[in-house]
This record gives sequence, C-alpha cells and structure tokens, in this order.
Amino acid sequence: MATAETHKTGGIGKDVAVYVCLLVLAGIQFVIAYQDITTSQMFVRMLTVAIIEGGLALLFFMHLSENRGLMWFVLIFAVTAILGMQYGWTDSFRLVNGVPWAK
Repeated sequence: MATAETHKTGGIGKDVAVYVCLLVLAGIQFVIAYQDITTSQMFVRMLTVAIIEGGLALLFFMHLSENRGLMWFVLIFAVTAILGMQYGWTDSFRLVNGVPWAK
C-alpha cells in the first residue's frame, strides 16, 4: 500500500510578503532615480537594488530556494553565459577597429 505524502504548503502568505518586498524595492529605485546624485553613484545604487530584487524574485518565484541543485545549475549557467558574452565582445571591437597588428 502506497502512502500519500502530504506536502506542507506555506500558503499564499510567503508569496505576498515577497511581492510586497519587491514593491518596496521598486519604490526605492524610484526614490533613487529622483535624487540629485552623480551618475556613478546612481549606477551603483540602482545596480545594488536591482541585484537584490532579481535575486529575491529568482529564489522565491522560480523556487530556487527549495531546490539547491537547480539553484547551482542556474548560477553556473548564468555565469557561463555572461563570461561567454564578455569573450565575444573582443571580436566585435576587432571588427570595428581592425586587427591591431596588421598596420
């Protein structure tokens, strides 16, 4: 006889709390956008808030906090894709400027 596993659900409360946190972070970005600060300061602040906001959304809405193997796969895949794009930019600069040793 197979026993039925009961899955413990956290209800909608956790999702609503994460959604409210995302709304607060979006409000913080709005406040940062209207501050009278230099471009580099705004870039750093906005990037910091965006990383926190993206990480929160990934962890809870993609259920990466529940599956550690999937979290590592997404992290390694994203880093590999970003490094691959970084490697490809050098070729595009070469196409625009020409090969430096050809002159």
